[in-house]
Amino acid sequence: QVQLVESGGGLVQPGGSLRLDCAASISSFSRVGMAWYRQAPGKEREFVVRISSGAKNIVYADSVKGRFTASRDNDKNMIYLQMNNLKPEDTAVYYCYYPAGGFWGQGTQVTVSS
Repeated sequence: QVQLVESGGGLVQPGGSLRLDCAASISSFSRVGMAWYRQAPGKEREFVVRISSGAKNIVYADSVKGRFTASRDNDKNMIYLQMNNLKPEDTAVYYCYYPAGGFWGQGTQVTVSS
């Protein structure tokens, strides 16, 4: 059974950094693409980044380009989202997503506020 478990969210001041982790129990993890999405209060869930199986193809939303960096460790079945220069508009619940299987994690809250 597929499970995605995010961690690393929290409260940070504007300009600060956080790293989100997603532990994925997917048997063929090294062969599948993964993604991060986020949902702010009162808004629809939106795409943040997708990362290919070998991490050679990474596509970011324009709103996070240059500030966020996605990576993965296929030996550990993990994906990561390093978020730098955070802004109040980055406040949202962040979700790990397995597109091919249609599975979502439970989400982790990121709040950017002074």
